[in-house]
Formats: sequence, C-alpha cells, structure tokens
Amino acid sequence: MERVDLLLTGIGTLVSPPGNKPRCGHAMKEVREIKDAAIAIRQGKIVCYGSAQEVQEMLAGAEIAETIDACGRLVTPGLIDPHTHLVHGGSREHELALKRSGVPYLDILAQGGGILNTVNSTRAASEHDLYDKARRSLNEMLLNGVTTVEAKSGYGLTLKDELKQLRVAKRLDESHPVDIVSTFMGAHAVPPEFKGRTEEFVDVIVNDMLPVVAEQGLAEFCDVFCEAGVFSVVQTRRILLAAQRLGLASKIHADEIVPLGGAELAGEVGAISAEHLLAATDESLAALAERGVVPVLLPGTSFNLGLTTHARARDMIDKHNLPVALSTDYNPGSCPTESIQLIMMLASLNLKMTPEEILTACTINAANALGRGGDIGSIEVGKRADLTIFDSPNVAYLPYHFGINHTYGVIKNGHKAVWNRRLVTGKEEEAL
Repeated sequence: MERVDLLLTGIGTLVSPPGNKPRCGHAMKEVREIKDAAIAIRQGKIVCYGSAQEVQEMLAGAEIAETIDACGRLVTPGLIDPHTHLVHGGSREHELALKRSGVPYLDILAQGGGILNTVNSTRAASEHDLYDKARRSLNEMLLNGVTTVEAKSGYGLTLKDELKQLRVAKRLDESHPVDIVSTFMGAHAVPPEFKGRTEEFVDVIVNDMLPVVAEQGLAEFCDVFCEAGVFSVVQTRRILLAAQRLGLASKIHADEIVPLGGAELAGEVGAISAEHLLAATDESLAALAERGVVPVLLPGTSFNLGLTTHARARDMIDKHNLPVALSTDYNPGSCPTESIQLIMMLASLNLKMTPEEILTACTINAANALGRGGDIGSIEVGKRADLTIFDSPNVAYLPYHFGINHTYGVIKNGHKAVWNRRLVTGKEEEAL
C-alpha cells in the first residue's frame, strides 16, 4: 500500500455489524467489536481496519497524508435515516393541543389539518425557502451522526409542487455532505381539490406525475400512504406498479393505523421496505419475511402521537426473522425531530430492542432499506468511509444516557464533516 489519505487511530472500540446484507432476526445482535482499533482510508473508501497494531503492520512503508486521533472514543458505521419527510414548509405546533386532547390523527386530516396543512405551507413556500429550511434540518441530522437520509416528497400534491420538493432534495444531495436518497410520494394524501375524487387523483399521479418524475430522474423510489381513508390497497398497487414500469422501486407506508393489507401488498409487489407497521398482523409480517422486505420502524411517531401500542419489533425479530430498520420519520406533524439518537432510546424503551440490535437497525439494515447495503452501513474494506465517532464508552451507553447528542465527530466519504461537535466546512469548523 503506497498511500493513505486518512488514518483514524486511537479508537477505543470499533463496533459494526458484519457484511453487506440485511441482518435478520437473532443475527441483529451479532456485531464485530475491536478494541484499540484503527481505520485507513483512501479516496473515500476503507482500505483496511483492525487493531492499531494490525493496521500499523499493513501500512508499513505507506505514505499517510493525515492522521486523526479518536482519543479512545467509540466508532461505528455512519448512521442512516431511511424514512424522512425532509423537505416541507411550515410547522404544526398548533395541532399539539388537539393531539393531546385525544383527537385521532385521521380525524385531524379529515378536518383539513395534518398533512393537508403542510401541503398549503409547502405550496406557498419558495424553492429557496424550502432549501434553507431543509438544509438546517440536515445539519442537525449530520451533527447527530447521520451520513445518509431518505427524503420523501408528498407535501405538494400537484406536479409543480412535487417537482419543487424533489428538486430541493436533489440540490441538497449535490451540495451537502449528507447523501440524500429521494422518494416520490405524491400519494401522501388526497388534496382538497380532489376531495371525494380519489380515483381521479390516482389517475393524475399515474398519468401525469410519475412519467415526469421518472423522466427528470428526480426520485429512486415511489411510496404510497396505504391507509384507511387515504389510499386503498387496490389504488396503492396501481400506483406502485406504474412506478415500477418507469424504473422507480417501491416503498409503502403500511398498516400504520389499521391492518389494511399494505404489508401483504409490499410482499406482493416486491417493495424494498414497508414502513410504520404498528397494526401489522402475523400474516402481514410473514408476507414481509417471505419476500425479503425490510420493515422500517418509527418509534418516535407512536411516542409523539401518545399511542399505547407500538410496532411489534420483538415479534418481527424473534418470531419472523425479519431485518428491522429504524428511522426518525422526521416530519412536521407526527414526528418533528431530527434526532436519530432519540429514536435509539425509544427503540430500547418501547420496542424492547437491545443496543446491538438498535445499532444494526440504524446502519446495515437501514442501508438495505435504501438499496445501499453494498456501499454503506458497515465497516468493511472497499465500502465508503462513512463513520460516526461517539463520546461514549460502548454501544449500550447510547440509548442508556438519553436526551443528549453523543456524537463527537463524523467522517463522511473519508473527510471530516463534524469534529469536536461542530460542522466542518473545508478547513474551518462552524458551530451551529
């Protein structure tokens, strides 16, 4: 080995799930731990890792351009947030009293609140304002240790405004250290102008929106809110199959409130992920397992909505051998938080997941929920050098000591993106 661009040394403990594939069931607990470790990086990729002595021997005679000392800290793969609604206008704190008084989420939506309130704000916002707002949220995610996020549209519900959201996500992907994977979700709600005419709106999505989104290359996935009072299983199938014909892979908001059959549909159409799943039945989970669909769980949403039931993570892992992933579901209504570390705590508290399962769910399984398992999500030779450095003695400390940000640094594509808890821009560190 002739040259190394960056050597990260002084790692107290390196912890990573192994391999590139989703970790299913009990295998979610199996993580690789290396004490007193080091990682060598060249051209944004990991070229070797192991104990400091092993790496030193492998690098004998190599030119090392830069060395960074982790000072005994914990290092993991960069965290991945595979379900967010990053780009939107406005906020919905005025709905908080309604939620706390027990008004159901779907009732708020039926009254023109919820998603439709944000639709009005997003339509009214300029592309510049949407970019600036989403960039601030993306900075917070990066400071929390996140290196890749998925961003759904779905707050425009017209071709013009959906394209506006997707363009903002694309600009952010090109300009921000965090990688953004875009999902078209024009079927997020039925807009007011199509109230009572859902089939006509589905026609618009299939015939007018999807072809333009695909032609302009603005999304990789298509998602649908398959839920009672929103889009039926039949309508969801039609949209997703139309998207697949245009090259967009499938995701589904499934069985969040009622067991409508969205999870079974996810299996039927070969969706890469099914998301929420609070009301999923055993039959639903079996369908996911049979077709290799990744369940993406969002414990922050059930927590913020004050629900007494949560996604059945233990059944998914122990009974159905599924590869559970976790995400913030960052959005202005049901889960307005950018903190993946809060989600880690809630996964421990309400989903009864172990610290090792939580790390796996936020790294390699989340990567596979985005079709990125071969590139990110674990520390392996040849994979992208996306790393999160925590001021934490071990993985269990992350959900245990809650309410703070444990991230000390982030290496993104082999470069410092966060250091000493500050964003790094070029050679300078910038505090938020």
